[in-house]
Amino acid sequence: MLDQKVGAALVVGGGIAGMQASLDLAESGFKVYLVDKSPAIGGAMAQLDKTFPTNDCAMCTLAPRMVDCGRHINIEKLTYSQVVDIQGSPGRFHIQARKKARSVDPDKCTGCEECTRNCLVRYKVYPPPEEVAGPELAEEDRSRVNDIINHHRGKVAPLIGVLQDINEEFNYLPAPMLHYASRELDIPLAHILKVSTFYSLFSLKPRGKHIINVCQGTTCFVRGVDRIMAELEEALGIKPGEVTEDGKFSLETLRCIGCCALAPCVRIDRDVHAKVRPGGVRDMLTRY
Repeated sequence: MLDQKVGAALVVGGGIAGMQASLDLAESGFKVYLVDKSPAIGGAMAQLDKTFPTNDCAMCTLAPRMVDCGRHINIEKLTYSQVVDIQGSPGRFHIQARKKARSVDPDKCTGCEECTRNCLVRYKVYPPPEEVAGPELAEEDRSRVNDIINHHRGKVAPLIGVLQDINEEFNYLPAPMLHYASRELDIPLAHILKVSTFYSLFSLKPRGKHIINVCQGTTCFVRGVDRIMAELEEALGIKPGEVTEDGKFSLETLRCIGCCALAPCVRIDRDVHAKVRPGGVRDMLTRY
């Protein structure tokens, strides 16, 4: 063995094992080059909660070694790098490593992540979309919508209230009114459509004056709601999701009304009809 330590050591991989090996070599007096393909050392151990077999905290084990490697004068970290060539013989290796471009000055980096959010490689830059004029809104409808918007304008979150009132007034959410509400409330149309399509209370298609909801829950299904639906389709001449020609009825389905003890159930507007029988469907419709 040589009495004097010469040369340097290369450690590939900056995980927990690579860091410990680098520290042991550095403490022995060797110059250590720690190469890792990731932008930072630490490896996958930071993703763990506990370590086997002692059940120690993974981060508590990892963090001190990361700090020691970062501060040690004999350890030079080559992060975001890969070994591309090895030449020589044991004890006299020559290593070539390729270091990827970070596009930032690491000496000035504060970890603010602004470069990540504004990366021109990962995120394409799109020009702001041109404002598209919505469908024309009749003057009478504009006045009614303005009254609704002004009623809710001072509230912290006016959107739901505006949509509820428009839905109550017109029995659905017409597209021109959603465009108009988007401009008046300064809320993106995409957000308004996301809310409008989430709640079953709202509809983007015209509905009848009376909305018939047939419960399709398990209890109602077992008790013959399919025969009631067939009777409604024959009496009204429409399928679920459609509106009668005179605009009087809409036929829709829902998963559960919450009246399983009274199954099968049909809800018309806000009235719940319990223990409905196919023979009583037409009599039920005549009330409306």
